[in-house]
Amino acid sequence: MPNPPLYETPRFIAIEGPIRVGKTSLADILAERLGAERLRDIDDNPFLRSFYNEKPGAAFTSQMHFLLERFKQLRALDLSASASRVVVSDYIFEKDKLFAYLNLNDAELRLYEQYYELFAEQVPIPDLVIYLQAKPEMLKKRIEKKNVPFENRISEEYLNAVVNAYEHFFFHYHSSNLLVIETSEIDFVDRNEDLKQLLKRLSQPVQGTQYFLPLGSANAD
Repeated sequence: MPNPPLYETPRFIAIEGPIRVGKTSLADILAERLGAERLRDIDDNPFLRSFYNEKPGAAFTSQMHFLLERFKQLRALDLSASASRVVVSDYIFEKDKLFAYLNLNDAELRLYEQYYELFAEQVPIPDLVIYLQAKPEMLKKRIEKKNVPFENRISEEYLNAVVNAYEHFFFHYHSSNLLVIETSEIDFVDRNEDLKQLLKRLSQPVQGTQYFLPLGSANAD
């Protein structure tokens, strides 16, 4: 009989990081390679246009829509012992609160937190989180290259605040195993060697918080 694998793939993998850091691309690749169910973050928020246009109250309605939709997605996951499939997500539930603290005023935040705490108790925690980092100037270049409506309106100040919020959050993160990857100098989509090294790393256990940088990585533009 063949020997059993030395390492079992985590059943719930989540990828996180600021805008245009590569979450969706890496999640798509991993889901395909692992034959996993793909969970995608919400991208059709009807209140987002008003938020980017800085209309009064739009931050709260936009944030509440994200909170409710993310909760419904994660709550519907079947991660019971009988469900043998792997799930790959391009967000974690906690990201919602991270953006709420950036965007809401004190009164809005007090109301938001009541719903957040109620929902957070009911959603599953990933077995492994992959946190993708990148310097703000690199993210800005990727935003300009992608040229998605409204994203070009993101100010340098706000982008820096998002990056700092992620850094602070994951510096204190202990809810699951965490693999931190600095992506400013690597490209998983167009540089196959970077991807091969990451897939090799993910075939090995991640325990606690660990860091990964492919050898000979290339500049990502």
